[in-house]
This record gives sequence, C-alpha cells and structure tokens, in this order.
Amino acid sequence: MSYYIYSDMSLDIDMDVAREAEIRFLPMEYTLGEEVFHCNEPESEEMMHAYYDKLRNKVPTKTSQITPNRYIEYFEPLVKEGVSLIYLCLSSGLSDTYSSANVALNMLREEYDNVSIEVVDTLGGTGGMGLLAECAAANRKNGMSLKENADWLREHAGKIQYWFKVEDLMYLMRGGRVSATTAIFGTALNIKPILTIRANGKLDTIDKKRGNKQALKNLVDRFEETFTPEISKIVYISCADCMDDALQIKEKLLELHPDITVRTTMLSPIIGAHTGPDMLALIHFGSGRV
Repeated sequence: MSYYIYSDMSLDIDMDVAREAEIRFLPMEYTLGEEVFHCNEPESEEMMHAYYDKLRNKVPTKTSQITPNRYIEYFEPLVKEGVSLIYLCLSSGLSDTYSSANVALNMLREEYDNVSIEVVDTLGGTGGMGLLAECAAANRKNGMSLKENADWLREHAGKIQYWFKVEDLMYLMRGGRVSATTAIFGTALNIKPILTIRANGKLDTIDKKRGNKQALKNLVDRFEETFTPEISKIVYISCADCMDDALQIKEKLLELHPDITVRTTMLSPIIGAHTGPDMLALIHFGSGRV
C-alpha cells in the first residue's frame, strides 16, 4: 500500500467495508453526562442504541474538537516513519478541525522535509465522509497517486448531497440553527425540519414538513431530483437510532433503483450530539449542491 487513508470520527461507514478498504481513524472525544468517551472507530449498533436512549432521557452530551497539538501527536510518528496519507476531515463549514489540521501540518513541514500528508475538506460529514472514504480506497486500488486521489476527492466532495430530517428541534436550537420560539412551537405542531449541507459546507434549513411520513417522503423526492449514479451507485442512510425509518427509505430506493448499493449506518456520537435522536440523513452523489 503506497499511502494510508484516514478519517476522523465524524464519519459513518460500514465497518466491514472500512476493514476491507483498510480505512484508518483518528479518535475524537465526547462526553455523556459526567463520563468522557474516546470514539476510536465506528461504534456498534448496540452501543449507539444505548447512547441515543440516554439522550432521550435528557442526559447531556457534548463533543471536543481535535486541536493542532493533538493532530501533531497523531501525525508526527507517521511522518517520522515516512508514511504518506490522505486525511478526510469534517467540513470546514461545521467545525474548526480542518483549520486545526492545517495548522498542525504547517508546523510539521517546518520541522520535517518529508511530510507527505494531504488534508481534504470533505465539506460534509457522517455518511458523506464514509462515501468519500470508499471512493478514496477505490481510487488507490486503481492506481491513483496520493496527490491525484486528494485532488479527485476535493473536486467531488461538493458533489455529495445531504438531506436530513430532524426529530428534536431543541438540539437545533442549542446549536443556533432555529430560534427558541420555532423549537417550542415546531415541537408542539410535530414539525420536522429538512436540512442540507450547502456548497460552502454549512448546514441550512431548506424546508419543513408536518409529521414523519411527509419528512421521509421529502428526502426521497430530493434524492430522485438530484441523484447522479455516474459517479457512484453507493448511497448512505445514516440514522440516530431510527433504523425502521432507515430501512423504509432503503426499501423505497431499491424499488426505484434496483442496481444501487444502500448502506445503513448508525449516526456517530460526534455528530449525534448536535442533532439528537431519530435524525435521519440520506446521502449520495448528486447534481447541483445549493
């Protein structure tokens, strides 16, 4: 293997696929109540079910960003060994981790001559990062060099479409995405916001639907309007412990497109801390990200 492929734990990916493709992970931390957890790889479905149950019972949770010093701790031993790698980073529009990674990379380049690291801003997260990781592994297998692969990933990161439905508006309120008034009245009226990640990598509300059924239908409709299978026929559904909804959408997508591959994953605690339980994201390569 000529170079490694790394991602931070903002991603969601099928673990069997990750092992076969030899995707590597940078740990991230989150707290649940008074406990601190180190997320070193995608958690099991059982673990995530327990996590979201605690969130439903109002146990507080929060995450910590990877600092420049922590990036140096991860990358410096690899640089000393002469390892080359691509690092897929959570969107610069959602977090400062991309900036921190580049600060660390510049510091390493000041000290070492042989730094061969490409930091890629995924302009997204969750299953979109998993989808890019799969593409990166396929590109490497097909003979792309480190630089060619990183350039391909940067070119195509903005072509991944993200359609979210959110169940608990209070999490969006805490993140400043909706006002307290909207959160309270929206909850009372069973309003489900529909969100996307825009071309600049930032999250935005684009629609509102009343009831879960209409929200799920809206996600499928948006998929149908934008899906471009020419790039990849792999589709990710990442859910915050609402697997029945995920499987319902999967069944509908396969009915419409029998030749696609649909991967269903549990949403990582790193992203789930900011969206709450029962969030669902439909993620795929598509045309015309807003």
